[in-house]
Amino acid sequence: MLLNKRISILDFIKTIKVDIVLISSYAVVVGIFDQYGFLDKISVPIGVTAVFGTAVALLLGFRTNQAYERWWEARIIWGAIVNDSRTLVRQCVSFFERSNESYEALVGEMANRQIIWCYALGESLRKLPFSHRVLKYKESNKTEAFNIPNSLLSQHSETLLKAKEKKMVNDFQQVQIDSTIARLCDSMGKCERLKNTVFPKAHSLLIHLIIYVFATMLPFGLTDKYLMVEIGLTIGIPIIFIAIEKTSILMQDPFENQPLDTPMTDLAETIEINIKQMIGEADVPEKKKPTDNYVL
Repeated sequence: MLLNKRISILDFIKTIKVDIVLISSYAVVVGIFDQYGFLDKISVPIGVTAVFGTAVALLLGFRTNQAYERWWEARIIWGAIVNDSRTLVRQCVSFFERSNESYEALVGEMANRQIIWCYALGESLRKLPFSHRVLKYKESNKTEAFNIPNSLLSQHSETLLKAKEKKMVNDFQQVQIDSTIARLCDSMGKCERLKNTVFPKAHSLLIHLIIYVFATMLPFGLTDKYLMVEIGLTIGIPIIFIAIEKTSILMQDPFENQPLDTPMTDLAETIEINIKQMIGEADVPEKKKPTDNYVL
């Protein structure tokens, strides 16, 4: 996720550099020929150009709104994961019978597994190789499954069942903890829905096509009196539309390990620090400082 300081505009321009080169080259060539060559007799009514411009603006408005909703929903989901992770460990610490000899072992097991679950979920959503800590946990606990985060939640339920069998929790407390695990599973499912639901490609192609049609028609609807003004407008207006489109493309997929992503690794670190403090561990890691003006 990009931070609100020292954001480089050049990095964003690099993502649309091909469009900038194409439109700029077209604007210069057509502008010169329109001013001094055989294109000076071609004219497109400004009303026709305005219709295409309006169509682009409406489509981009819809696209940007949908992309922002996906990005914001992802952030809300991970906010719920942070809260439910804290709640799960707090319930284990408070509900488990402290006089039982298995208290520290089961609470530590639940807490450590929840930390691993947060990292594993973020890495699986980004389709990255699992980190060393996740792989170490998989090997030590012989966790092999297609969906590792889901398997870890199943292990949560098994640990809760052990606590119930040892009479460390009553029926009401078991239901409370199980409902928290269910909310974590629900959040995981919502993340997977966002990840696997692709924005319609036809819609993106349609917007891009209309932008280029608009850019093609624009110089023929402008006055030929001032060449530099004509070239500037032919470059500037379509590039603004393309920049808006690119922004929506970057926002629509919040789990792609990009600067505009939901900062899942950063949130997992926050959860790890909070959980380890809650169970009284001495080895609490420090929060990592962001690098390159954004956190992941």
